[in-house]
Amino acid sequence: MEPTFPAGTWRLIKTEPANGAWNMAVDEAILEAVAARLAPATLRLYAWEPACLSLGRAQPFSDVDTSLIQSAGVDLVRRITGGRAILHADELTYSITAPGAEPRVAGDIPASYLHLSAGLLKALQLLGVDATNSHHATQRAGAGAVCFEVPSHYEITFGERKLIGSAQVRRRTVVLQHGTLPLTGDIARICELLPFAGPLERTAAAERVRSRACTLATTLGRETSWHTAAAAFAAGISSALNLELEQQALSEQETVRAHELVQEKYATAAWNENRRPRPSN
Repeated sequence: MEPTFPAGTWRLIKTEPANGAWNMAVDEAILEAVAARLAPATLRLYAWEPACLSLGRAQPFSDVDTSLIQSAGVDLVRRITGGRAILHADELTYSITAPGAEPRVAGDIPASYLHLSAGLLKALQLLGVDATNSHHATQRAGAGAVCFEVPSHYEITFGERKLIGSAQVRRRTVVLQHGTLPLTGDIARICELLPFAGPLERTAAAERVRSRACTLATTLGRETSWHTAAAAFAAGISSALNLELEQQALSEQETVRAHELVQEKYATAAWNENRRPRPSN
């Protein structure tokens, strides 16, 4: 049975494709603004340019091969949320930022995942996909550095394959959940950017990812544009979560703060390589 919620109003922001540092800085700037009560709960829809490999907050930097990333012209950034590596290319990315008291994100992480998954499932239904939410995290043998190998609690699957991957962080009494819907392309492209013992291991990992994850185009047998997918996300989340979405732009304060976070954090090697400051003598 789907959860029911009182009527509410959230802000909807659609931002232009941007690099990894900017995209992650904007999500955190929104989190800070919501925490300071300078902004309402927000649904943000965005894309990445150039393609970007993002690492989970605590993921070892050794999980990536920087020479392969550089030669492929792929960006690199570390998220503030947990999980494994994701290659952001040809996808729709969403972020939901709301006060912890908001009923749609209330409860522990699995509970809020379940609430929000109702909106994601409705969006996919509008796109023509009969998806489900995985009720339990699955431990699969051979799972490595790739996020899409393993569905977590209440993430979205098509058949047995992961379709939407999401991650969450809670700070300053605010919940930030962001996630990605791969639209098209080879879901296993990420394996070309990760270190393996040899070509056989790389091929095996790619086959494993393809068997455990899929794109929207795979489920539909045709491609869907970013704008069509974004419209479905907004409509699905609005309908399932009983929300009115008011489309707005980032505030000046959020824009300024995002620029600061790029320079101070997301564009720095110290953050992206997860370097810990050395203790002073």
